[in-house]
Amino acid sequence: MGRKTGAVDLTRGELGTRGSAELRMEEAAAAGRIMGLTARENLGLRDGFFGIDEESRLAVIRAIRKFQPDIVLAHAVTDRHPDHGRGALLVREAAFLSGLQRIPTDIDGETQQAWRPRVVYHYHQYYTNEIHFVVDISAHFEKKMEAVKAYGSQFYDPSSKEPSTLISTPAFLDHIRSRADPVFLEKLFGQEIPEVFDGLITVKKVVRIPGEKAKVAVDSYDDRIDPVGACVGMKGSRIHGIVRELGNENIDVINYTSNLQLYITRALSPARVTSVKLNENTKRAEVLLKPEEVSKAIGRGGHNIRLAGQLTGYEIDVFREGAEEDVELSEFSDEIEDWIILEFSKAGLDTAKSILEQDVQDLVKRTDLEEETILDVIRILKEEFEE
Repeated sequence: MGRKTGAVDLTRGELGTRGSAELRMEEAAAAGRIMGLTARENLGLRDGFFGIDEESRLAVIRAIRKFQPDIVLAHAVTDRHPDHGRGALLVREAAFLSGLQRIPTDIDGETQQAWRPRVVYHYHQYYTNEIHFVVDISAHFEKKMEAVKAYGSQFYDPSSKEPSTLISTPAFLDHIRSRADPVFLEKLFGQEIPEVFDGLITVKKVVRIPGEKAKVAVDSYDDRIDPVGACVGMKGSRIHGIVRELGNENIDVINYTSNLQLYITRALSPARVTSVKLNENTKRAEVLLKPEEVSKAIGRGGHNIRLAGQLTGYEIDVFREGAEEDVELSEFSDEIEDWIILEFSKAGLDTAKSILEQDVQDLVKRTDLEEETILDVIRILKEEFEE
């Protein structure tokens, strides 16, 4: 929300199999422009052989103090390329050391001030590690792919005389795109579940937040077949293979039905829904739940309610039983900007109490709002109930 983003490259990639260091720097600059980076800098450390030594640490410290980032996204902690693991440790250590004033650095003779980033995150790439959070880039996927394609020397070119690599094969970019597509998950069901392959079970619809959560609606023309049970398998034996293929993406399999109220109820699983009221003209559904079921319906980061809406084609509004004294968030439009109300609504938080009952940090995770903005909203809502 209004933050500036930049990139600092540790090396020039001079040992890369395809292209030259000069060409890759040009490609990196082009990718940066596509992504809207406000800065891009290369530290020129030796590709493949830089160490976690004083010289390398100071180079990273200078960059951190120069750009003063709140958040640093560093290399994968473990990866096939040794530079990535070393780079992860180097950046993490430098991020701490850059906050120590007694480590002097300067740029062009001007002394730098100490600066320590608020947090350092590491991306996940090759090996299976514990994932702490996933950033959904679905809305920006095409822009991301455009930036990736800026590294043209690395991808398939029939006229190229350079050695072939995994990512320079003709199908690589299509493979990247397909793994983020719901069709990819549908095809996995066909491969792993014989009844789907044979046509006894039909995959009606798939919705996904890649790497995080998916919902799959299945149906069968044969009443003797339990489509959900067949897809999940004994003790999850069938679905586990698909989950592993998707990097432990959580998958909900539900029975499809043309009964929209029942379909929405099933789509909000694992929450237990009390009642569903539909407005077919506006394609909105008012769902009533017991207070203890609301968080289950919304899900972590609002993923469950978002996917349920995509699966059923209805915008879902959640209401708590016994919430007569609650106030719709839209009633505060004079004090809270519309785009902020919309961000809360996307996370299934449409009323004052639905926000006040949440922990501030949970609200930060569920929405794209900054903590300061959320605290200001909470102050406004509390004043309403205190009156």
